[in-house]
Amino acid sequence: MDKLSFVGLIIGIIAIVGGQVLEGGHVRSLLQPTALLIVGGGTLGAIMLQSPFATFSRGLRMAGWVWFPPTINYARLIQQVTNWSHVSRREGLLALEGFIATMKDDFARTGLQLLVDGAEPERLREVLEVQINTYEEELRQGARIWESAGGYSPTIGILGAVMGLIHVMENLSDPSKLGAGIAVAFVATIYGVGLANLVFLPMANKLKVQVARHVTYREMMIDGLIGIANGDNPRIIESRLRGYFR
Repeated sequence: MDKLSFVGLIIGIIAIVGGQVLEGGHVRSLLQPTALLIVGGGTLGAIMLQSPFATFSRGLRMAGWVWFPPTINYARLIQQVTNWSHVSRREGLLALEGFIATMKDDFARTGLQLLVDGAEPERLREVLEVQINTYEEELRQGARIWESAGGYSPTIGILGAVMGLIHVMENLSDPSKLGAGIAVAFVATIYGVGLANLVFLPMANKLKVQVARHVTYREMMIDGLIGIANGDNPRIIESRLRGYFR
């Protein structure tokens, strides 16, 4: 669990609501279902319109990574690749075939299979880098869903504000209806700007960090497999992989 994400979101909400209270306002004045419907529904419709279904659904699934990021064990990867290197030096590359069936990661299975099949190091790198590029682009497209939401929601909020003002103008003769229309107008803007800058854009940036972690993991895998294919000393391979971190 990413506690920093939880704490950051809570602090942001408390700061906004607290500022409203300190200025003598009421919390309930910020609770406008109509404004939320306009901003939330409009933003959702916009990102659905711009995105293929696969990208949209991937972006929704990735949202959980902001608070519960997938576990990526770099130390275990280094230990695993070093072990493969020791085995290949003692028994040859064909001895690595037994590890293929035990791997849950398709990327690792592909790399080991190419290694066992005797692929040249450069060809091995070429094949795996194509897979990395495809994988990275798919994840980044999912993250862009939230970046796009951060771009659309303020504009939808302004649209809600204009709609509220139109409602006000239509009911100038009935003062009892003016308050509700003005409230929707201003709160819709707050929702649009607030969701963009407090939720959607921070989520997109946090997801980009998670994407980078996944890509780094696979780049380390490639580096280790290339070292094994070149017959490098296991200590050299291990040192090179640890060089990804400071």
